[in-house]
Amino acid sequence: QAQLVESGGGSVQAGGSLRLSCAAYGYTYRCMAWFRQAPGKEREAVATIYTGRGTTYYADSVKGRFTISQDNAKNTVTLQMNSLNPEDTAMYYCAAGWLSEGGRCLASRSDYTLWGQGTQVTVSS
Repeated sequence: QAQLVESGGGSVQAGGSLRLSCAAYGYTYRCMAWFRQAPGKEREAVATIYTGRGTTYYADSVKGRFTISQDNAKNTVTLQMNSLNPEDTAMYYCAAGWLSEGGRCLASRSDYTLWGQGTQVTVSS
């Protein structure tokens, strides 16, 4: 049975770093992504990666601070988060799907069919 298992997350002070990992079991998906959802807000895409090509997308709010990468041998995707600020506080979810356009994975919640259980990231000022 296909599933995504996340690890990482936790609490850090502003300016610190955290690393999230997501292991995919059962299938190798074309698109992997990290979304986040803060209380009272919509779930939003943070970063996506086209696993066959390595093409990435980043939300404007995290460009230059977050890096998504893949380890094809382990079927794992990692999100390295640097220069964290309190606005990054949210539940982070790993997602997998098949939809792409122009060689780039899409960034809408509805484009992903498999989700991890979520991992909390809390950044204090």
